[in-house]
Amino acid sequence: MEGPRCTLALLLSLLLPLGPAWHAAAQRCPQTCVCDNSRRYVSCRHQNITEVPKAIPELTQRLDLQGNMLKVIPPAAFQDLPYLTQLDLRHCQVETVAEGAFRGLGRLLHLNLASNRLSVLPQEALDGLRSLRQLELEGNMLEELRPGMFGALGALATLNLARNALVYLPAMAFQGLVRARWLQLSHNMLSVLAPEALAGLPALRRLSLHHNELQALPGPALSQARGLARLELGHNPFTYVGEEDELVLPGLRELMLDHGALQVLDPRAFAHCPRLHTLDLRGNQLDALPSLQGPGQLRRLRLQGNPLWCGCQAQPLLKWLAQARVHLDGTCRGPRHLRGEALDALRPSDLRCPADAAEEQEERLAAVRLRTPSGAPEEKDGAARPCPRACWCASASRHSNCESRGLQAVPRSFPSDTQLLDLRRNHFPSVPRAAFTGLGHLVSLHLQHCGIAELEAGALVGLGSLIYLYLSDNQLSGLTAAAVEGAPRLGYLYLERNRFLQVPGAALRALPGLFSLHLQDNAVAHLAPGDLTGVQALRWLYLSGNRITQVSRGAVGPALELEKLHLDRNQLREVPTGALEGLPALLELQLSGNPLRALRDAAFQPVGQTLQHLFLNGSGLEQVSPGAFWGLGLRLQSLHLQKNQLQTLPALPDLSRLELVDLSGNPFRCDCRLLPLHRWLTRLNLRVGATCATPPSARGQRVKAAAAVFETCPGWTARKAKRMQVPRLGAWRTAMKGRRRGAGKVGHGMWGGFWASRVLTSLGSHSFHSKSGQ
Repeated sequence: MEGPRCTLALLLSLLLPLGPAWHAAAQRCPQTCVCDNSRRYVSCRHQNITEVPKAIPELTQRLDLQGNMLKVIPPAAFQDLPYLTQLDLRHCQVETVAEGAFRGLGRLLHLNLASNRLSVLPQEALDGLRSLRQLELEGNMLEELRPGMFGALGALATLNLARNALVYLPAMAFQGLVRARWLQLSHNMLSVLAPEALAGLPALRRLSLHHNELQALPGPALSQARGLARLELGHNPFTYVGEEDELVLPGLRELMLDHGALQVLDPRAFAHCPRLHTLDLRGNQLDALPSLQGPGQLRRLRLQGNPLWCGCQAQPLLKWLAQARVHLDGTCRGPRHLRGEALDALRPSDLRCPADAAEEQEERLAAVRLRTPSGAPEEKDGAARPCPRACWCASASRHSNCESRGLQAVPRSFPSDTQLLDLRRNHFPSVPRAAFTGLGHLVSLHLQHCGIAELEAGALVGLGSLIYLYLSDNQLSGLTAAAVEGAPRLGYLYLERNRFLQVPGAALRALPGLFSLHLQDNAVAHLAPGDLTGVQALRWLYLSGNRITQVSRGAVGPALELEKLHLDRNQLREVPTGALEGLPALLELQLSGNPLRALRDAAFQPVGQTLQHLFLNGSGLEQVSPGAFWGLGLRLQSLHLQKNQLQTLPALPDLSRLELVDLSGNPFRCDCRLLPLHRWLTRLNLRVGATCATPPSARGQRVKAAAAVFETCPGWTARKAKRMQVPRLGAWRTAMKGRRRGAGKVGHGMWGGFWASRVLTSLGSHSFHSKSGQ
């Protein structure tokens, strides 16, 4: 027993001196705080402190600092509190979180940074939080999320980013959140989700995107989160949802599309959501609903607040609802004899088909012209809300619509809280100064197909909240800085199919927050230095379908944040390599449909560190230099070379990250010059679509599989012999195993020994030749 006694005495001698130290640590407490040592809880709420207190007990598990004036969270601000599990920093006026601010908090489970002033989070601001389960960032001013921002939060289950200023979600925005189950993005200004924005979220079950500015259902992006069970998309300005939106969510149970602007729903809109149980369509503009195909488990359909027309055409709907046993709530807006009737109380026979169909149609159109989607909206004081006579104004969604009303001038007197104004398909040759007075809350303005030739100076004055401006399909040939000066927050400018001969550089300089510029299908011939000066925030530049023959060096360089550059369907005769310099963030380059003919060495080297998607299809390519794609191996994921004139193509072994290669539609000549490509394709586990055009004996065969064509090529025999070495080694192993197992059986042992000796002899010979050749 001497050994254990000595060990116990040693432990006691080490631990007993620490007892008073632990006690002292528990007793200390900052003067401005309240410490509950029994619960290991410290509260320093609303004490106007400007930095993290220093004398907090080391064993503290819950720390409440909300309502102070910290402003900055410095590096390692809580490193002396390794046992912390809950940290509350709400309403602390925090503007900056330094890199490594929370390092040392490996046990932290809940972090609340809501209701602060954060506009950006550094890449490593959240490092060290390996156990974090809940992160609250609601009510800040975050404008963008950079991929990798949450990469260190592998245990996170809930992320709340509601009520920020997000307008765009980039690809892999939430990379690393492999256990996240609920992502809250409501009450932002999101209008675009990159197709892979939600990739890397295998555990996600609930996604909240309500109260945003999504103009169309972002099906490809949403379908990345295939495990979703609940999807909240209400209060977005959708007008249509169809199968072409590509919503594929096999596990989805609840879909909320309430209080939007839905006017049409395609019968197969949810065909790829077979388990959908509840569909919420309240407060939209649906006057008819088709029989939905696909969601065989649908049991609840919510339609209150829609101007449903219960005429003859609704009979198939009622029959489908009865057969599918769907519980429905909603009332009829017309015809007159059914106004106010509950839809689920009607039978198909109740919906009469009148003898005079034209009379019913006229009544229906009259109801459409006069209706306001939420009944008779009123101001808080009871007065009727203003709305131009030819338009309808929806109070619930804050949308005003005057589409296709034959208007000759911009109407006045819209509700002051209007957020979306649709004036499409009218006719006003010019937009005068102060045309939208009193619309300071307007976020989205639609002026497509209006014959507009000019925006006068001050046309957008007072539109301080405007983010989306649609001027597509008009007669504009220019745009001045004075015309757009009233919209400093404009992020998305749509100028497709106008008459621009050059990029309106002066106007762009007046838009420092411009995120996406659409100039497709104009007549721009040259992209010159200075055209993009001052557009530091520009991410997407679309110049497809112009007449561009040259992109000068430095023309695109000012757009340091540019991620997408579309120059397809122009007249470029070579890759504008020099113009690609100074684009450190470029992810996607579209050059398809240009008469390129050939690619020279290092054509894309300036963007080799970042480029992920390269489009060169339909470019008349006849020749590709062996070094054309030099430098792209680190990041390139997709390469599009289809529908060119390539008869041969060098192997591309350096492009090791490729996930998609398209070589279809090229007239490949399957001779010995193509042997390197054949070898590369046989090692590539991708379908590339490359087929032989010649010789006639191989026409139509896949280049990857046309081994017989290349058997006569120099080097083929050596490669074949090298491949045969692997079976020999396998045969030797099999023979030796059989020899050991069948040692007691004369026949088996004899033949096993025979084949083993043959294989060993062969291997020995090969080994000798290999050594002699070194």
